[in-house]
Amino acid sequence: MKKWFQANSTHFIIIGIFFILCFAYFSPAMQGKDLYQSDVLEAKAMAKEIMDVRAETGKGPLWTNSMFGGMPSFQIWVSNSGSIANYVINTLKIVFPNPIDIVLCYLLGAYFLLSTLKMKPWLAAAGAIAFAFTSYNFIYIEAGHSNQAMAISFFAPVLGSILLTFRGRYLLGGLLTALFLAIEIRCNHIQMTYYLFMCLLILAGFELYYAIASKQLKAFFTAVGYLFAGVILAVGVNAGQLWTTYEYGNESIRGKANLTRTTSKSDSGLGRDYAYLWSQGVGEISTFLVPNMYGGATQIKQLDEHSNVAKALIAKGVPEDQVKELIPQLEQGLLRTYWGEKSSTHGPWYFGCIVVFLYVLGLFIVKGKMKWWILTSTFLFVFLSFGKHFPLISDLFFDYFPMYNKMRAVESILVIPALIIPLLAFVALKQFVDEKDTAKDLPKKLLYSLYITGGGLVLFMLAPTLFFDFRDSSHQEMVNHLAEAFKADLSFANSIGSALIEDRISLARTDAFRSLIFILLGFGVLWAILKGKVKANTAFIVLGVLILVDMWGVDKRYLNNSNFYDKSVLDQNYQATAADLQILNDKTLDYRVIDFTKGNPFFDASASYFHKSVGGRHSARLQRYDELITAQFSEKINEPVLDMLNTKYVIMADKASPTPQAIERKTALGNAWFISNVSYVKNADEEMKAITSFDPKTTAIVDETFKSQIGDAKSLTDTTAKIQLTEYHPDHLVYKYKSAQDAIAVFAEVWYDKGWNAYLDGNKIPYFRANYILRAAKLPAGSHNLEFKFEPTSYLVGDKISMISSLILVIISGIAVFLHFRAKKKTALV
Repeated sequence: MKKWFQANSTHFIIIGIFFILCFAYFSPAMQGKDLYQSDVLEAKAMAKEIMDVRAETGKGPLWTNSMFGGMPSFQIWVSNSGSIANYVINTLKIVFPNPIDIVLCYLLGAYFLLSTLKMKPWLAAAGAIAFAFTSYNFIYIEAGHSNQAMAISFFAPVLGSILLTFRGRYLLGGLLTALFLAIEIRCNHIQMTYYLFMCLLILAGFELYYAIASKQLKAFFTAVGYLFAGVILAVGVNAGQLWTTYEYGNESIRGKANLTRTTSKSDSGLGRDYAYLWSQGVGEISTFLVPNMYGGATQIKQLDEHSNVAKALIAKGVPEDQVKELIPQLEQGLLRTYWGEKSSTHGPWYFGCIVVFLYVLGLFIVKGKMKWWILTSTFLFVFLSFGKHFPLISDLFFDYFPMYNKMRAVESILVIPALIIPLLAFVALKQFVDEKDTAKDLPKKLLYSLYITGGGLVLFMLAPTLFFDFRDSSHQEMVNHLAEAFKADLSFANSIGSALIEDRISLARTDAFRSLIFILLGFGVLWAILKGKVKANTAFIVLGVLILVDMWGVDKRYLNNSNFYDKSVLDQNYQATAADLQILNDKTLDYRVIDFTKGNPFFDASASYFHKSVGGRHSARLQRYDELITAQFSEKINEPVLDMLNTKYVIMADKASPTPQAIERKTALGNAWFISNVSYVKNADEEMKAITSFDPKTTAIVDETFKSQIGDAKSLTDTTAKIQLTEYHPDHLVYKYKSAQDAIAVFAEVWYDKGWNAYLDGNKIPYFRANYILRAAKLPAGSHNLEFKFEPTSYLVGDKISMISSLILVIISGIAVFLHFRAKKKTALV
């Protein structure tokens, strides 16, 4: 054991350094402070009912009524108790404060990948830092995309395991692929996993091509066999999660539309405009090398009293003391240093200037499938990130590549170049060191790389407007608004606009100079290696430090100590107003609320913290509900639709007082009611049109496909008939009713037939959809109990498959470890 520790001491030292880096960067987390993450806070509101029920009963419900009238909890929070990957993720979160767990996974995962490529420990450590500190790895954390960031952190170990398998370590590679891929999938960000799959598909294509060329097809298919088994096992470990996600995805806005679409070629997946909403500008790829080339983030203020804008204001007679106060206000509204075409951005995609320099070097010196796979993938994913700015390729994938049109914010596909660009950079560095004494043209290729990266930066600094315009498409509109705001002539507004452009140029120039310095330092280290002035390990450490200093400085612009707050401060984000308290005093079992105080109630989840909300925010809400919002609430509020959703309270901002007011709606129809008429329609378009103007209290609009269930039901004439909700649980509702004749009841509950079952006195009965989005059932005369239970087979059976697959993975891994040590012991005895 002592010898083993000694043999691996360098690895332990490096891992220790990784820990120190994480604790140093996130020192406030070690002081008990929490990271302010807007998306995490919204997720807290989304999951409030789920967490309350879990705290009370010990089990989280599979359905929640806290958002959009009701939706499965699968994409908010769900316990996948059968998955071993679930326990790994939970253990990481328990042991390490947020977000230290994520960054540790970035570092350790990349270190594993580079180690599988037989890189020396200090080289692998430098490469791990280069990947981990890529700007968007930290920006995703700052924005609160924790699941996305954790999914990215397992890209590297999944890739490392697959490369290990293709290089002949079949059993080990296959098992590690199963384990890391299982954890990757469990991170529950299918979009990230999907992008990784696309990249791995290209890798497999190159592996196949080279296997054919070298007549190594047997080895290739052996590796594929082990990998296929590993993938099946990883999918099995996550069966409950994947099955429910697939099932729900088909019913969400990422699935097939119910209404006739006129804005997209495809009637399934996301709308093209929505999917392309965050597209990377073609010129914005310059931020790979120069972080502030496009002005940084929209929410970070970079202008001050010394800026060109300030000087322009002073030149026009604005007092200096007013300028200091005015600049932040203008930057908050009209003036943005960011000049790209995204409506907002948390920051640039910065890969590190030394990393880009080494990547260019790799294009000159690396040969074989690794280079061509990375180069092909880099170009493809960069072009796909352009989205609406380069539709030639984007539209091709959107229209024809399976499932691609279910992904939004296409710029996020740059997570793949953020992985493989550092990978090629450090493969190049390894090859550079290995061949420094044998390859005579290395100095020339090193100089070429400097000329391309450093020379490009020098040219930009000398003539920035030769390359970029530094104004976005709304520049003139901004100038016009400035003229209005200052009640001045257009020339004054134009002078402010011109000053803003100068400030943008200054920001870009400063960062370009900064990048040039780091590239020259990196070049100097490589030149010293060539001339034998420095040992390889020393050079790796120096390069690692340079890369860390460079990327640490940029990351701190977007995620720093100011993002952390005392827990008591964050807890105040959800404080009940007088309106909330008034509504909460209503002890009726179940009713809904719509809150207009935060703007659009359908893009804000805060109301869900206290109430069962008609609104909410989720990137994969139910398709039917989204269509209902668009058709019935986008232009004006359809009151009868609010009535049928049992919207009992409206929260409004009072013009006379800043205090929100709760207004009770007396027309809300309650949890269930009997109707007297059924009106049949032929399709979803007619159904939506019919509920635009109707009386939901007396009439149900029903698609004629359900006509066989209803039969010849006559109009309800028993005016004494009653139906009442007597027990409420998010996924178990109990009603009592009494009617002298067969009747049709409509329930103020969202239609989702992938798990909701109806039981009459314990016996399962059919139910149907009414009013486009609600459940309804034909009920027999008499006094009866009716129950709705959410029992999705996809979860209940899927979780059992997860448990069985997890056991198989553990057992096979145990056998493999036993066989390994037994073989090692036998070898030692020989």
